Amino acid sequence: MKQSGDFNGTRNRMSKRGSTYLRRAVWLAATTAVLHDPVMAEFFQKKRSEGKTYRTAIRAVCRKLLYVMFALMKSGEPYRILST
Repeated sequence: MKQSGDFNGTRNRMSKRGSTYLRRAVWLAATTAVLHDPVMAEFFQKKRSEGKTYRTAIRAVCRKLLYVMFALMKSGEPYRILST
């Protein structure tokens, strides 16, 4: 929710700027990560338990996955699935 003064924005949408192909690829990677990566699955369930909708929770996973991808690219390390 975005807030500025008395304004409370509750209908925030995903940005449509940038590559639609890249956005779709990250979305598919996030949905797969939720199914196969215990850390991402736990994060997804945490968001759902906070009352977030499915799509909002997946968007949060997308964002987290992008942060992980960027960190891995900077460090040069391979991605490893960690058990919780």
